[in-house]
This record gives sequence, structure tokens and C-alpha cells, in this order.
Amino acid sequence: MVALLDEIKWDADGLVPAIAQDVDSGEVLMMAWMNRQSLGLTLEQKQAVYWSRSRQKIWFKGEESGHVQQVQEVRIDCDADVILLQVKQLGGIACHTGRRRCFYRVYKDGAWQSDEPVLKDPAQIYQ
Repeated sequence: MVALLDEIKWDADGLVPAIAQDVDSGEVLMMAWMNRQSLGLTLEQKQAVYWSRSRQKIWFKGEESGHVQQVQEVRIDCDADVILLQVKQLGGIACHTGRRRCFYRVYKDGAWQSDEPVLKDPAQIYQ
């Protein structure tokens, strides 16, 4: 596993961006950061595990919300500096705002506009 992780081009903070993509629809659900430990755990457990920069700790996606990402495939880009996780998103919600995906705002008519509904009130998710 160590040699495999050595192939990744980690940034100065020991992190690499990771994109979660729905394996069935192809939708980009979210982007988060991974360190060596979180990527190793993801590969071992086949569940998305990230590094939370705000909390400075390992973050098992769905540990509080129940919206776990089951990892179907892991890819790296040509420069080995971005991870792509193809996932099954349990519960249908990837974003902490209660939406399907984090990329719910689109630039239109000179402003950022939401184009996705809130599926579940975050106050009901994070109690």
C-alpha cells in the first residue's frame, strides 16, 4: 500500500483533491481533500474517507449524516495529483446543505443561482 500511495503527488500540506462522482449518473457530487491516511482507509474499506481541513481530522463521509459514499472505483489523473472516486451515494444527499450535490449553484444572468432543491433540512440531518 505504501508504494501505491507514494505514486500520488501530495501538495505541501500532504493533501490531494478528491472528486466524488456518482457511478451511475456521472454527476459530480462534491470535492474534498484526502491525505495518505484517508486515501489508505478509502482503498481498504471501500467507503469514502476524507481529511477535514476545518476540523483537522479524518472524516468518514456520512459519519454524522448517514450519507455514506460506497466507493466503486478509484482513479488518479494523468499527473497523479487529483483523485476521482466513483461512488454510490447512500441517502441521495452528498452536500451538508441537504442537496444532492455540492455544485448546486450556477452562474446565470450575472449572479450565482441555485438550481437544486434542498432534499432534507440540514437541521434534521445534523442534530
